[in-house]
Amino acid sequence: MAQPVQQEPAYVLHRRPFRETSLLVDLLTLNHGKVGVVARGASSARSALKAQLQPFQPLMVDWTGRSELKTLTHAETRPGVRLGQGLALYSGFYLNELLQKLLSPSDPAPELFAAYIHALDQLASAQDDVEPVLRQFEMSLAESLGYGFAWDRVTDLGQAVQPGQRYSYDPQQGILAQAPDHGRVQGLPGDALLALAAGDFQNAAARRVAKQVMRALTDFLLQGRPLNSRALFGGRTPSKSATPDSLNKGTQS
Repeated sequence: MAQPVQQEPAYVLHRRPFRETSLLVDLLTLNHGKVGVVARGASSARSALKAQLQPFQPLMVDWTGRSELKTLTHAETRPGVRLGQGLALYSGFYLNELLQKLLSPSDPAPELFAAYIHALDQLASAQDDVEPVLRQFEMSLAESLGYGFAWDRVTDLGQAVQPGQRYSYDPQQGILAQAPDHGRVQGLPGDALLALAAGDFQNAAARRVAKQVMRALTDFLLQGRPLNSRALFGGRTPSKSATPDSLNKGTQS
């Protein structure tokens, strides 16, 4: 029998109703990666779990079970940041949806867990300038999934990016000097790539390039699956199913 897990740091990525009074919840955890749990009775009027199992709320959780879907046995809240409304909140939903859709179950990623906490902290004070936070988290996620790359390195030539030159990007190869037929993004200015390598997100050209490149990588990883949270940032009204409960499974991406 599998050993119960106790006092595991976690965040809710997505939850949905299950049977009459329960919830199915996807958690991001420190030591076990993405874990699916059933919270029995969590949606009943007498249960405290429904209020506790909210997105962006730091938790300590216990679960048991041998199958991929575990049974939540206890949850307690910890102090955390509040994202408020508007862009910060929508950005949080975007991060959650990326993690819910792209992470494999039970694959530990403590560095990504730390990057997620850092992103929430930054979003809580970012006001309307959320793009640097989103891009940096997308880069951390790409690294965790094995698709990290150096902004200032040309992989097909094994050389450094040069200012004044233009480059392309392919999700499977990184920054390229020669644009392949299937290249996702082309015409990237070397100066903007070097600014990104230096962590300069105040540069307008660098921001545009980062958004282009990370959008291409995200779409490649999603393999055609939509992100509901993108509707929030496009000025469109999300579908009726895109409630906070559906969006906390996913900006300006």
